[in-house]
Amino acid sequence: MQGSKAWIAGCAGHRLSEDEKAFFSHERPWGFILFGRNIQSASQLTDLVAEMKELGGRASTPVFLDQEGGRIQRLRPPLAPNYPPAATLGALFAADPAAGERAAWLHGRLFALDIMTYGINADCLPCLDAPVEGAHSVIGDRAYASDPQVVSRLGRAAADGLLAGGVMPVMKHIPGHGRGNADSHHDLPVVDARREHLSRHDFEPFAALRTLPAAMTAHILYRDIDAGLPATLSPIVIKQVIRDEIGFDGLLMTDDISMKALRGDIGEISAKAITAGCDVVLHCNGDMAEMRKVAAAVQPLRGDAERRANEAEAVVRHVVPAADEDTLRAEYQELVARPA
Repeated sequence: MQGSKAWIAGCAGHRLSEDEKAFFSHERPWGFILFGRNIQSASQLTDLVAEMKELGGRASTPVFLDQEGGRIQRLRPPLAPNYPPAATLGALFAADPAAGERAAWLHGRLFALDIMTYGINADCLPCLDAPVEGAHSVIGDRAYASDPQVVSRLGRAAADGLLAGGVMPVMKHIPGHGRGNADSHHDLPVVDARREHLSRHDFEPFAALRTLPAAMTAHILYRDIDAGLPATLSPIVIKQVIRDEIGFDGLLMTDDISMKALRGDIGEISAKAITAGCDVVLHCNGDMAEMRKVAAAVQPLRGDAERRANEAEAVVRHVVPAADEDTLRAEYQELVARPA
C-alpha cells in the first residue's frame, strides 16, 4: 500500500472510465467501495473489482460493500441470495441463544463466500447500533436487538464468520447510531442523552468488539460530549470516546463524507475528519468533482493511520480453508426458518 492516500473511493458506473482510471492512478485511494449502480452481471463485477485492485497496486486492495441482509444488500439474486435483516437473527437468539449465535456466524461466513466470488474482500458489517424507543427508523431492523449485550454477541459471531472467510469486517456506526433522531443521509441526528447513559448502552457493543480491524463513524452530534461537532469531525469524540473509553485502536473510516448530515465544502469536511482523528475518508457517490476535492484534502497514509491500515488489510491476505458451502447454506436456512 506504499503511497496510498487516506481515502476510499466509489465510481460512477459498471466499469472505470478512462478519466477515473487516470485519476485513481494519480490519487491512489487506499480502497474502493461498490454500490448497486456498479453491479450489472457476474463477469462485469469481477472485472470491475479486478480493475480497482490493479489500480490499488496490490491483490489485497480493500474493495468494500454494504452487505447486511434485509434492506441493505447490494448483491442480490442472481449474484447472491437474499438474506433476512439482522433483527431476524436477534429474534432467533431470543428463542434459542446458541442457535442465534450460530446463525449470525453463518450469516457472515456465507456473505464472505458470496462476495469473495467476485473478489470483494471487505464488508461494512456488523451493524452494532442498539436502538432505543423513539429513535429514527433508519437503523430499525438493521439492528440485532435493542439489548447491547445481545448486539455484542451476535455482532461478534457475524464478524467472526466474515473473518473465517477472509473478509474484513467493518463495525458501524461507532460510537452508536441507535438513538439518532434523524437519517444522517439527509439530516444531522442529534442525541441529547447523558454520556453515562451512552456509555452503558450505545458504546457497549463497540467496546466489546474493539479488537475488530476497522470501524465506520456515526455522523451524529452527541450534545453532552461535543455540542459543536458531529462524531466524525470531533476530536473529543474520537479521542475521548472511540480511542480511550471504547479502546478501539483499529482503522477508523468515516461514514460517507458526502451525506447531508455534514454541511459545507466537501474538501474542507474531509480535511476536518482527518484532523479530528479519522484514519481514512470514505466517499461513495462517484462524483468526480467531489472526489477531486476529497483527494486534494487528504495525504498519504503515515504513522498510526498507516499502521492501522496495514493491520486491517492483513486480515484479507491469509489463505482461507475450503468450506462445504452447500452444508453451510442448508444449516443457515434451517435456523432462520424457525418460528420466532
